[in-house]
Amino acid sequence: MVQIKTPEQIAKMREAGLVVAAIHAATREAAVPGATTQDLDQVARKVIADHGAKSNFLGYGGFPATICTSVNEVVVHGIPDDKTVLKDGDIISIDAGAIVDGWHGDAAYTAFVGTGHAPELIELSRVTEESMWAGIAAMKVNSRLVDISKAIESYIRRQPRPATGKYGIIEDYGGHGIGTEMHMDPHLLNYVARKRGKGIKLVPGVCLAIEPMVSLGTAQTEVLQDDWTVITTDGTWSSHWEHSIALTEQGPLVLTAPDCGRAKLAQYGIEVAPDPLG
Repeated sequence: MVQIKTPEQIAKMREAGLVVAAIHAATREAAVPGATTQDLDQVARKVIADHGAKSNFLGYGGFPATICTSVNEVVVHGIPDDKTVLKDGDIISIDAGAIVDGWHGDAAYTAFVGTGHAPELIELSRVTEESMWAGIAAMKVNSRLVDISKAIESYIRRQPRPATGKYGIIEDYGGHGIGTEMHMDPHLLNYVARKRGKGIKLVPGVCLAIEPMVSLGTAQTEVLQDDWTVITTDGTWSSHWEHSIALTEQGPLVLTAPDCGRAKLAQYGIEVAPDPLG
């Protein structure tokens, strides 16, 4: 069953989304050479506490931290610790979430640590982020779930190939519904799988977390012995971008973007719904 939200519930999700945006801003500033991933987790914990929110990552399935910190070849679900020290030239994907009055927000971004990054890494992050926005732009009333998957995949496939030969669209992980839980139906692939059909019809009140993950090589992953950390099987580096979005009668509302997604979606000729918090 897909949970349909009322405008009042979407407003609560917007509150949670703004907490996530604040976590992103604070951790982006703290992701510098010499910082540990545990340092970033402490930053996130403080932001959550300062906003009177709760963490939806801490304790989820036994996860021991408030954010996921995925460095270089780690695709997703990296566990913060005091041994992983960020170095100049690293990339890190930070996935963060928050709960306000029982309603969830969830978003991720890729950051560049220090300087000296190879052009293909900068392009990898750009392609991944822009494919997310292409997917968000496809989230329209009466469209189908597969239209989002198609938009994400099509954007990535249209880009010039990297020096490594190809972009790998990670197959084992994707987007999801979000609301009173962090992960809800429907599951959203970042590519088109014909056996999955067209998926649900998108109607006002549907809320999705759209999150492409792309590597500089394989689409295949493996999970390390900690039962959380997901890496590419060929060791190529990867990028992860995510936003939570509500579909309303007035259009999409990017709950975890400070400007509701207005600037980016304007590039697609799309006007976002008004911010329910004013």
